[in-house]
Amino acid sequence: MVGNMSERRRTPWFGPGGIAVMLLLALSVLAPSCGFKAQAAETVTDALGRTVAPGPATRILTLGSDVTEIVYALGAGERIIAVDRGSKYPTDVSGKPNVGYRRQLSVEGLAGLRPDLILAAEDSGPPEAVEVLKSLAIPIVFIPQDNSGEGIDRKITLIAASLDLEDKGKAVSAEVLSAFQAAADLAAKIPPERRKKVVFFHGLVKLSAAGAGTSADAIIRYAGGLNPMDVVQGYKAASEEKLVEMAPDVILMMSDGKGGPTPEQVFSNRALAATPAAANKALIVLDGAYMIGFGPRTADAIRDLAKALYPENVD
Repeated sequence: MVGNMSERRRTPWFGPGGIAVMLLLALSVLAPSCGFKAQAAETVTDALGRTVAPGPATRILTLGSDVTEIVYALGAGERIIAVDRGSKYPTDVSGKPNVGYRRQLSVEGLAGLRPDLILAAEDSGPPEAVEVLKSLAIPIVFIPQDNSGEGIDRKITLIAASLDLEDKGKAVSAEVLSAFQAAADLAAKIPPERRKKVVFFHGLVKLSAAGAGTSADAIIRYAGGLNPMDVVQGYKAASEEKLVEMAPDVILMMSDGKGGPTPEQVFSNRALAATPAAANKALIVLDGAYMIGFGPRTADAIRDLAKALYPENVD
């Protein structure tokens, strides 16, 4: 089962024969799950309001870079049997089987790994795959997507409870929240008139920019920047006219893992060439999971972005 499950042929779950396939999968995981249902300890309430009995949680599948990092921070990384494509930290993760993108899940691939607990980011999908996962005997706990310090605390608390590591969770949460607040306080000292307008793009092909409600928008604000795209919700395409109007001072992007994107690549884009950011070749590139994961390392990401934006004010 080792390898990227996203490359495997997907089974149509609601086409002809789909119900039969689901029944077979349910039967395939029923026996091991029945073994721990009776000994399941306390239940937890997940991000969807569901009451779940996590069981012993000795074979965990994690979906979401923040989820994976929190499990490792709690000292339970050895229990993880597989991760999603976005989970790349810590380095031990590279040796785990990869089930592909968490929003394009293959139920067959997940169930075939025989986990006894799935910890999944709230935005995992697609919806039909999630519905099938919820119907199987494998306990699945959905972890809230909340782009704040309080949100990180909620994630750690829920995951720690799911793994019967409440005391460790309290210690990790206290340390993470202290660092988060210190980083946010540092950036908050930037005077309003000196704050730079920052636009985050997923890529250069469609110029899909982060609006309000996104983790990128939150990280920009916590680092002391202004997001002119916050007038829209979610990710929206930004036209050349709109970019000229917004006049961003800095372009923020995720690393492509190959040394890019470079300023030459970014500002050769016609829509971005007319911005103040282009005049100064003002491009900041950070690792994606590190920058927008809202997990144990988010305080460092806030500090790094703030220092890149305001080197003279942030140590």
